[in-house]
Amino acid sequence: MSRLCDSQFGDAKVKDIANYIKPGRLWEAFEAKNGRTVLLIDEIDKADIEFPNDLLLELDRMEFLVYETGQVVKAKTRPIVIITSNNEKELPDAFLRRCFFHYIRFPDRPTMEQIVDVHFPDVKKLMVREALNVFFDIRDVPGLKKRPSTSELLDWIKLLVADDIPLEALRAKDVKTVLLPLHGALLKNEQDVHMLERLAFLAKREGR
Repeated sequence: MSRLCDSQFGDAKVKDIANYIKPGRLWEAFEAKNGRTVLLIDEIDKADIEFPNDLLLELDRMEFLVYETGQVVKAKTRPIVIITSNNEKELPDAFLRRCFFHYIRFPDRPTMEQIVDVHFPDVKKLMVREALNVFFDIRDVPGLKKRPSTSELLDWIKLLVADDIPLEALRAKDVKTVLLPLHGALLKNEQDVHMLERLAFLAKREGR
């Protein structure tokens, strides 16, 4: 697009396409001059289905070809490549064979308390405790299509504090019987919201 715009004004640099090629993160990691670098490819399962296969040659040989210029970019020092995936879709076997796999379990309660404390050091511990009780109870509800994750918990706590939600509103004995305050921050799927709303409605009707 930039080249097209420049050509309309007669800019001389349009004659060399190299003027319009910008190095990406892989390119920068390969040409880093300060020793070994760490390259993060986050949530690769959300990329185009062919993207993992497109990386096979580059990861094996630590080089790639810039087709437009014919330049071969080689890694001066092999970078440490960290690739994350949420398993939303299967990755190719040929790609996985080139990886050292490490599974990170969902944070347990003590770890989650530490995470919350880093983000909200001034929030009362009692509020955090009650919020975590609700959070882990919701994650245990069978049938949820998408269980709330750490990011949803942090967003929810931020809203609870901003709206000054009283602790009594979080002290439900069973999350399946009471609709939680600001539950839209925790549940990001219409099916899950409807399910908990229906469970709360049925519990309220049976309690009459």
